[in-house]
Amino acid sequence: MKFKFTKMHGLGNDFVLIDGVNQTVQLSLEQLRLLADRHFGVGCDQILLVEKAKTNADFRYRIFNADGSEVEQCGNGARCFARYVHDRGMTQKNEICVETLGGLITLKLESNGEVTVNMGTPKFEPHEIPFIAEKRMLTYPLDINDKRVEFSILSMGNPHAIQIVEDINHAPVLVEGALIECHPRFPQHVNAGYMQVVNHNHINLRVYERGTGETLACGTGACAAVVTGITRGLLGSTVKVSTLEGNLIVHWEGENHPVWITGPAISVFDGEIEL
Repeated sequence: MKFKFTKMHGLGNDFVLIDGVNQTVQLSLEQLRLLADRHFGVGCDQILLVEKAKTNADFRYRIFNADGSEVEQCGNGARCFARYVHDRGMTQKNEICVETLGGLITLKLESNGEVTVNMGTPKFEPHEIPFIAEKRMLTYPLDINDKRVEFSILSMGNPHAIQIVEDINHAPVLVEGALIECHPRFPQHVNAGYMQVVNHNHINLRVYERGTGETLACGTGACAAVVTGITRGLLGSTVKVSTLEGNLIVHWEGENHPVWITGPAISVFDGEIEL
Protein backbone atom coordinates (compact mmCIF):
# COMPACT_ATOMS: atom_id res chain seq x y z
CA MET A 1 0.00 0.00 0.00
CA LYS A 2 1.36 3.41 -1.02
CA PHE A 3 0.05 6.67 0.44
CA LYS A 4 1.02 10.30 0.97
CA PHE A 5 1.77 11.78 4.40
CA THR A 6 2.97 14.96 6.09
CA LYS A 7 5.45 15.18 8.95
CA MET A 8 4.56 17.85 11.54
CA HIS A 9 5.42 18.76 15.11
CA GLY A 10 4.16 20.80 18.03
CA LEU A 11 7.18 21.83 20.13
CA GLY A 12 9.06 18.73 19.03
CA ASN A 13 6.19 16.33 19.77
CA ASP A 14 6.16 14.92 16.24
CA PHE A 15 3.48 13.36 14.10
CA VAL A 16 2.84 11.69 10.77
CA LEU A 17 -0.46 13.04 9.41
CA ILE A 18 -2.37 11.03 6.83
CA ASP A 19 -5.32 12.15 4.71
CA GLY A 20 -7.87 9.34 4.99
CA VAL A 21 -10.56 11.43 3.26
CA ASN A 22 -9.05 11.69 -0.23
CA GLN A 23 -7.14 8.40 -0.18
CA THR A 24 -7.93 4.99 1.26
CA VAL A 25 -5.70 4.15 4.22
CA GLN A 26 -6.03 1.00 6.34
CA LEU A 27 -2.99 0.30 8.50
CA SER A 28 -2.33 -2.82 10.53
CA LEU A 29 -0.65 -2.76 13.93
CA GLU A 30 2.65 -3.79 12.33
CA GLN A 31 2.39 -1.08 9.66
CA LEU A 32 1.66 1.60 12.27
CA ARG A 33 4.72 0.55 14.24
CA LEU A 34 6.88 0.55 11.12
CA LEU A 35 5.66 4.00 10.09
CA ALA A 36 6.53 5.38 13.55
CA ASP A 37 9.94 3.66 13.69
CA ARG A 38 12.74 6.24 13.60
CA HIS A 39 15.20 3.84 11.94
CA PHE A 40 13.08 1.93 9.42
CA GLY A 41 10.06 4.21 8.90
CA VAL A 42 9.28 7.92 8.88
CA GLY A 43 9.58 8.25 12.65
CA CYS A 44 7.13 9.96 15.02
CA ASP A 45 5.57 9.98 18.46
CA GLN A 46 2.06 9.53 17.06
CA ILE A 47 0.29 8.88 13.76
CA LEU A 48 -2.73 11.09 13.09
CA LEU A 49 -5.39 9.97 10.62
CA VAL A 50 -7.87 12.44 9.11
CA GLU A 51 -11.23 10.84 8.32
CA LYS A 52 -14.75 11.90 7.41
CA ALA A 53 -16.89 12.68 10.45
CA LYS A 54 -19.59 10.27 11.55
CA THR A 55 -21.62 13.10 13.11
CA ASN A 56 -22.14 16.79 12.30
CA ALA A 57 -18.49 17.55 13.11
CA ASP A 58 -16.12 18.71 10.37
CA PHE A 59 -13.71 15.76 10.61
CA ARG A 60 -12.90 12.65 12.56
CA TYR A 61 -9.43 12.54 14.13
CA ARG A 62 -7.77 9.23 15.05
CA ILE A 63 -4.56 8.99 17.06
CA PHE A 64 -2.15 6.05 17.16
CA ASN A 65 0.87 5.81 19.45
CA ALA A 66 4.27 4.64 18.24
CA ASP A 67 3.45 1.14 19.55
CA GLY A 68 0.34 1.03 17.34
CA SER A 69 -2.21 1.47 20.12
CA GLU A 70 -5.10 3.85 19.44
CA VAL A 71 -5.63 6.56 22.06
CA GLU A 72 -8.30 9.10 22.88
CA GLN A 73 -6.69 12.51 22.73
CA CYS A 74 -3.54 14.51 21.91
CA GLY A 75 -3.31 18.27 22.39
CA ASN A 76 -0.20 18.92 20.30
CA GLY A 77 -1.56 16.61 17.63
CA ALA A 78 -4.89 18.46 17.58
CA ARG A 79 -3.12 21.72 16.73
CA CYS A 80 -1.19 20.04 13.92
CA PHE A 81 -4.45 18.48 12.72
CA ALA A 82 -6.08 21.92 12.44
CA ARG A 83 -3.12 23.39 10.58
CA TYR A 84 -3.00 20.35 8.27
CA VAL A 85 -6.65 20.35 7.10
CA HIS A 86 -6.70 24.13 6.71
CA ASP A 87 -3.42 24.48 4.83
CA ARG A 88 -4.40 21.72 2.39
CA GLY A 89 -7.74 23.28 1.56
CA MET A 90 -9.78 20.52 3.19
CA THR A 91 -11.67 23.28 5.02
CA GLN A 92 -11.84 27.07 4.83
CA LYS A 93 -13.02 27.41 8.41
CA ASN A 94 -10.83 28.98 11.07
CA GLU A 95 -12.81 27.18 13.78
CA ILE A 96 -13.18 23.43 13.33
CA CYS A 97 -15.20 20.83 15.24
CA VAL A 98 -13.51 17.44 15.32
CA GLU A 99 -14.52 13.98 16.56
CA THR A 100 -11.99 12.10 18.69
CA LEU A 101 -12.15 8.85 20.60
CA GLY A 102 -12.30 11.03 23.73
CA GLY A 103 -15.19 13.18 22.45
CA LEU A 104 -15.71 16.34 20.39
CA ILE A 105 -13.09 19.10 20.48
CA THR A 106 -12.95 22.57 18.92
CA LEU A 107 -9.84 23.87 17.12
CA LYS A 108 -9.28 27.55 16.34
CA LEU A 109 -6.58 28.91 14.02
CA GLU A 110 -5.14 32.16 15.35
CA SER A 111 -3.98 35.07 13.17
CA ASN A 112 -0.35 34.57 14.30
CA GLY A 113 -0.28 31.00 12.98
CA GLU A 114 -0.73 29.31 16.35
CA VAL A 115 -3.74 27.13 17.16
CA THR A 116 -6.03 27.20 20.19
CA VAL A 117 -7.81 23.99 21.17
CA ASN A 118 -10.84 23.56 23.40
CA MET A 119 -9.81 20.29 25.05
CA GLY A 120 -13.11 19.78 26.86
CA THR A 121 -13.71 19.52 30.60
CA PRO A 122 -11.37 17.44 32.78
CA LYS A 123 -12.79 14.35 34.46
CA PHE A 124 -11.95 13.47 38.04
CA GLU A 125 -14.17 10.53 38.97
CA PRO A 126 -12.03 7.35 39.09
CA HIS A 127 -14.30 5.34 36.79
CA GLU A 128 -14.12 8.08 34.14
CA ILE A 129 -10.30 8.17 34.02
CA PRO A 130 -10.20 5.07 34.44
CA PHE A 131 -8.43 4.53 37.77
CA ILE A 132 -9.07 1.97 40.47
CA ALA A 133 -10.11 3.84 43.61
CA GLU A 134 -13.07 3.79 45.97
CA LYS A 135 -13.81 7.51 45.70
CA ARG A 136 -12.58 10.75 44.21
CA MET A 137 -9.74 12.42 46.12
CA LEU A 138 -7.56 15.50 45.59
CA THR A 139 -4.43 13.30 45.53
CA TYR A 140 -3.80 9.56 45.63
CA PRO A 141 -0.80 7.67 47.04
CA LEU A 142 0.85 5.11 44.77
CA ASP A 143 3.79 2.87 45.54
CA ILE A 144 6.45 3.33 42.85
CA ASN A 145 9.92 1.77 43.09
CA ASP A 146 9.41 0.92 46.78
CA LYS A 147 8.44 4.48 47.69
CA ARG A 148 5.08 6.16 48.18
CA VAL A 149 4.36 9.08 45.84
CA GLU A 150 1.39 11.48 45.83
CA PHE A 151 -0.35 11.96 42.48
CA SER A 152 -3.19 14.04 41.12
CA ILE A 153 -5.09 11.81 38.71
CA LEU A 154 -7.53 12.98 36.05
CA SER A 155 -8.58 12.56 32.45
CA MET A 156 -8.18 15.08 29.65
CA GLY A 157 -9.83 12.67 27.25
CA ASN A 158 -6.91 10.39 28.14
CA PRO A 159 -5.62 9.47 31.62
CA HIS A 160 -2.89 11.43 33.43
CA ALA A 161 -1.06 10.98 36.73
CA ILE A 162 0.67 14.23 37.76
CA GLN A 163 3.23 14.58 40.52
CA ILE A 164 4.87 17.79 41.72
CA VAL A 165 8.67 17.82 41.85
CA GLU A 166 11.18 20.39 43.10
CA ASP A 167 13.49 20.27 40.07
CA ILE A 168 12.26 19.07 36.68
CA ASN A 169 15.84 18.47 35.50
CA HIS A 170 16.35 15.82 38.17
CA ALA A 171 12.90 14.23 37.98
CA PRO A 172 13.06 10.42 37.55
CA VAL A 173 11.06 10.48 34.31
CA LEU A 174 12.91 7.69 32.54
CA VAL A 175 13.34 5.59 35.67
CA GLU A 176 9.77 5.77 36.97
CA GLY A 177 7.75 6.70 33.89
CA ALA A 178 7.23 3.17 32.59
CA LEU A 179 6.39 1.91 36.09
CA ILE A 180 3.70 4.57 36.51
CA GLU A 181 2.37 3.99 32.98
CA CYS A 182 1.78 0.30 33.67
CA HIS A 183 0.71 0.56 37.32
CA PRO A 184 -2.06 -2.01 37.96
CA ARG A 185 -4.50 0.65 39.19
CA PHE A 186 -4.69 2.10 35.65
CA PRO A 187 -6.66 -0.42 33.52
CA GLN A 188 -5.82 1.45 30.29
CA HIS A 189 -2.34 2.60 31.42
CA VAL A 190 -1.58 6.28 32.06
CA ASN A 191 0.56 9.24 31.04
CA ALA A 192 3.01 10.17 33.80
CA GLY A 193 3.60 13.91 34.28
CA TYR A 194 6.27 15.66 36.36
CA MET A 195 5.48 19.30 37.18
CA GLN A 196 7.70 21.96 38.74
CA VAL A 197 5.88 25.10 39.86
CA VAL A 198 7.97 28.17 38.97
CA ASN A 199 5.40 30.75 40.08
CA HIS A 200 1.63 31.32 40.12
CA ASN A 201 1.48 31.52 36.31
CA HIS A 202 4.39 29.37 35.13
CA ILE A 203 5.32 25.68 35.38
CA ASN A 204 7.97 23.39 33.92
CA LEU A 205 6.76 20.01 32.67
CA ARG A 206 8.05 16.65 31.48
CA VAL A 207 5.76 13.79 30.45
CA TYR A 208 6.28 10.07 29.92
CA GLU A 209 3.53 9.20 27.45
CA ARG A 210 1.93 5.77 27.42
CA GLY A 211 2.86 3.74 24.39
CA THR A 212 5.62 6.19 23.39
CA GLY A 213 7.95 7.14 26.25
CA GLU A 214 9.10 10.64 27.15
CA THR A 215 8.19 13.19 24.49
CA LEU A 216 9.52 16.71 23.96
CA ALA A 217 6.06 18.12 24.72
CA CYS A 218 2.60 16.80 25.60
CA GLY A 219 -0.49 18.95 25.09
CA THR A 220 -2.94 16.93 27.18
CA GLY A 221 -0.20 16.57 29.79
CA ALA A 222 0.16 20.36 29.91
CA CYS A 223 -3.59 20.69 30.42
CA ALA A 224 -3.62 18.01 33.13
CA ALA A 225 -0.70 19.65 34.94
CA VAL A 226 -2.32 23.09 34.96
CA VAL A 227 -5.63 21.63 36.16
CA THR A 228 -3.69 19.86 38.91
CA GLY A 229 -1.98 23.08 39.97
CA ILE A 230 -5.23 25.04 40.01
CA THR A 231 -7.18 22.44 41.98
CA ARG A 232 -4.36 22.32 44.53
CA GLY A 233 -4.32 26.11 44.90
CA LEU A 234 -0.88 26.58 43.36
CA LEU A 235 -1.69 28.26 40.04
CA GLY A 236 -3.80 30.99 38.49
CA SER A 237 -6.27 30.46 35.64
CA THR A 238 -3.77 31.18 32.82
CA VAL A 239 -0.41 29.42 32.92
CA LYS A 240 2.68 29.24 30.74
CA VAL A 241 3.81 25.63 30.48
CA SER A 242 7.49 25.22 29.61
CA THR A 243 8.24 21.87 27.97
CA LEU A 244 11.59 20.54 26.80
CA GLU A 245 11.15 22.33 23.45
CA GLY A 246 9.12 25.46 24.15
CA ASN A 247 6.06 27.01 25.73
CA LEU A 248 2.32 26.39 25.68
CA ILE A 249 -0.40 28.57 27.20
CA VAL A 250 -3.16 26.79 29.12
CA HIS A 251 -6.30 28.45 30.50
CA TRP A 252 -8.91 26.92 32.83
CA GLU A 253 -11.67 28.66 34.77
CA GLY A 254 -12.30 25.75 37.12
CA GLU A 255 -14.47 22.65 37.45
CA ASN A 256 -17.16 22.12 34.80
CA HIS A 257 -15.32 24.51 32.45
CA PRO A 258 -13.29 23.45 29.40
CA VAL A 259 -9.50 23.64 29.25
CA TRP A 260 -8.00 25.79 26.47
CA ILE A 261 -4.49 25.30 25.12
CA THR A 262 -2.61 27.51 22.64
CA GLY A 263 0.65 26.74 20.86
CA PRO A 264 2.45 26.28 17.54
CA ALA A 265 1.94 23.67 14.82
CA ILE A 266 4.77 23.29 12.32
CA SER A 267 4.93 21.39 9.01
CA VAL A 268 8.29 19.70 8.37
CA PHE A 269 7.92 17.90 5.03
CA ASP A 270 5.56 16.00 2.75
CA GLY A 271 6.30 12.50 1.53
CA GLU A 272 5.02 9.25 0.11
CA ILE A 273 5.69 5.80 1.52
CA GLU A 274 4.89 2.23 0.54
CA LEU A 275 4.25 -0.24 3.35
